[in-house]
Amino acid sequence: QVQLVESGGGLVQDGGSLRLSCAVSARTFSILTMAWHRQAPGKEREIVAAIYNSASTYYADFAKGRFTISRDNTRNMVYLQMNSLKPEDTAVYYCAAKLRGNQDYAYWGHGTQVTVSS
Repeated sequence: QVQLVESGGGLVQDGGSLRLSCAVSARTFSILTMAWHRQAPGKEREIVAAIYNSASTYYADFAKGRFTISRDNTRNMVYLQMNSLKPEDTAVYYCAAKLRGNQDYAYWGHGTQVTVSS
């Protein structure tokens, strides 16, 4: 069983920064591919970034150069550092996990709200 709990969301001004955290309860955390997704009002959920290890990461085009995903396998934590935030980054951000090689993310947190004011 895998449980995910996000934290770190909030209200920030245009150009500001936030760091999201995801605490993961899983015996096999180190073999999981972890990702952050987001869903804005009226829009479909989209992937933001994913990480298997430090040498294996993925970023959506809108996240490249502004967001950084990282993980700490000793603490079962995943992070998303978000810099240069824009109003269009406003969304609920979800932490997700899957076994590497699987297409779908099977485990999801409840999400944390990020609001960027202009």
